[in-house]
Amino acid sequence: MRITTRYAATLGALGLVLAGCSSEAGQQAEGAAENTAEVAEDVEFPAGTTMAELAEAGSITVGTKYDQPGFGLLNPDGVPEGFDVEIAKIIAGELGIAPEEITWTETVSANREPFIQNGQVDIVVATYTINDTRKQVVDFAGPYYVAGQDIMVAAGNPEGIQGPEDLAGKTVCSVEGSTPAQNIRDNFPEATLVTYDVYSKCADDLANGNVQAVTTDNVILTGLVAGNPEGFELVGNPFTEEPYGIGLPLGDTEFRNFLNDVLEEAYEDGTWAAAWDRTAGAITGEEAPEPPAVDRY
Repeated sequence: MRITTRYAATLGALGLVLAGCSSEAGQQAEGAAENTAEVAEDVEFPAGTTMAELAEAGSITVGTKYDQPGFGLLNPDGVPEGFDVEIAKIIAGELGIAPEEITWTETVSANREPFIQNGQVDIVVATYTINDTRKQVVDFAGPYYVAGQDIMVAAGNPEGIQGPEDLAGKTVCSVEGSTPAQNIRDNFPEATLVTYDVYSKCADDLANGNVQAVTTDNVILTGLVAGNPEGFELVGNPFTEEPYGIGLPLGDTEFRNFLNDVLEEAYEDGTWAAAWDRTAGAITGEEAPEPPAVDRY
């Protein structure tokens, strides 16, 4: 696995278990992240729409992860960066909102729906799998990426785990409120499941030998392996499809249509691919894949 110097340094500074990932929700880091997305000028939206309200306010609150290298991770300056963060910047830019006017709020898997429902965030961009259960309480734009559930094990794979069927009798870690954790509960009950609020704690348990495997989406695990290539490896046998979407309040069809329009434009003009290349792609060495088709359900 190729890791660029910049990301290797960032991951090394944060340490194996990414201990510096947690910070107060609602943090708006000073010097907000690099201006990597164009900011539209003189934007106009129909009165009364979410787009008009956000554009008039000149700010947006985005829920994202703080402990996932390549997608959403606090850098040494305490500013989130990654592919999810870049997607949020692209959206903000189309609303005329500069990156320094984005308020980043840490969302873990279990609190994404409540944060949207309670108005604590305007959108969630946080490796957020679109599924029918979640669509009963929030809406989704996208998908903007499709991952797959995989398994991370100790380097050398001492347990010989090749897929989920090999988790029987093993202790496996995931995050509460995530689709991978529920998949293990529902379909692989012979495994002993341990859950936390963030994946960095799972990585810590695996490093300490408290669990034999960690399971979640392959791109998340790839980032964790990049942070400790001497200690972890990816099985590399994805067994689900996890379409990542942008979470927003249920029933806000105009806003969802706008977000889908922004994504499709980013696919066409290369903005999406460029965002991948400087974040997740910089860690994995993989070129941007073909973007998924937006589902305008």
